[in-house]
Amino acid sequence: MEKETDKDGHIQLDVETEFKSEKVEIVINIQPASPKNHKYDFSDLVGKLKWDIDPVEYQRRLRDEWK
Repeated sequence: MEKETDKDGHIQLDVETEFKSEKVEIVINIQPASPKNHKYDFSDLVGKLKWDIDPVEYQRRLRDEWK
């Protein structure tokens, strides 16, 4: 559920439950709402590695180090 706080930082909640006249435990996790359509721009991380060795050969060499 998302609610907006008032100018004093208070939130009013009215939550319907299946419990009638019972003592219940309430757990609240309050954090800022993140934008629904936020998509991170990974373009600064995109690139291509230039290797002087065959990638499969490199992987085999790494595996041999584990033995």
